[in-house]
Amino acid sequence: MAKTMRTLAKWHIWLGWLVGVPIVMWTATGLFMVAKPIEEVRGNHLRVEQAPAPLVIEGSALATEDMQLKEMRAVMQDGRAVAILTTLDGATSRVDIANGQRIDPLGAEEARSLSASKIAGGDKVRAVTFFDADEVPFDFRRPLPVWQVSLEDGTHVYIGRDTGEIEAVRTSWWRWFDFMWGLHIMDLSERENTSHPILILFAALSLIGALMGTVLMFRRRRARAKARPA
Repeated sequence: MAKTMRTLAKWHIWLGWLVGVPIVMWTATGLFMVAKPIEEVRGNHLRVEQAPAPLVIEGSALATEDMQLKEMRAVMQDGRAVAILTTLDGATSRVDIANGQRIDPLGAEEARSLSASKIAGGDKVRAVTFFDADEVPFDFRRPLPVWQVSLEDGTHVYIGRDTGEIEAVRTSWWRWFDFMWGLHIMDLSERENTSHPILILFAALSLIGALMGTVLMFRRRRARAKARPA
């Protein structure tokens, strides 16, 4: 047993030399990246806030001043050109570009059919459930009314009721990844905050520990060299 422990200690030292540099690099870069909120890193705090202005296209029936549009996106759905309209208050609707007629919100059967045609294995449906914008499941986390198409393999396909588009696909692996990400950034409630005091503290402590371990490896090597007989 003693010989085995000495062998493990020897390999541990050599492994320490091998991984010491990347560990210091990972902890140092990690501390740097969590030091500032991601919004500041992206420069969002420098943007001058502007009063919302509606999208208006002269001569168009789709984007008039009365509609208070924020944005308009053109897509092809079922072989026809569709405009997805989003107003300043966040409401979304669809319009047939050819004739200007509004398209009804997506129903459960249409959501099921869309999943079957656009997702591999999307026809193996276990359940179809509707969620309002303020009651969406945690693995979606967007304020959008959606149909959740639950597949037999555990995948959740989220289809916008008012957009008619697949908004997200959440596999079982994605949900485990999301959980691990929450542990990684120490934010299990929202899994979005990459810069908070607890994370910064532990990142700093990890860096200090890694640096101390690297320094101690040099000390141990010198001590071993002095212990060898001349």
